[in-house]
Amino acid sequence: MQQRHGHKADPRETRLRERLETIRTRSAKSSSWRTSTQYLSRLVNASGFIPVKARLSREDLAFLAGAREEVITFAELGVRLLDLHRPQEAGGITSDPGSPIRRCRACMSRWPCPTFRAIDETLNI
Repeated sequence: MQQRHGHKADPRETRLRERLETIRTRSAKSSSWRTSTQYLSRLVNASGFIPVKARLSREDLAFLAGAREEVITFAELGVRLLDLHRPQEAGGITSDPGSPIRRCRACMSRWPCPTFRAIDETLNI
């Protein structure tokens, strides 16, 4: 079992970290389709499909098999985290009444909280 800062790791955290690392590793090993999609988009036929002949590795197939569901899951996770980590007025006395201090509803860190900043930095690529 993992140990972090002298504490025994929660088995749920270990399971989630392993799942995330598996997804990250599988994704990194697969080929990017970014440049191919520019070319392929010009091949759409009258039925709205593209006849594709492609050489796919085992890693590509493993990635493609779960990519749709994993992207949906990560998008849902992001929305849920944003729902949890949003600002609220902290109340109290402030030197600038026009700009009150705000804190995160979930973690009570000063707004924007570390969770919101991590999401914002990750998605602003």
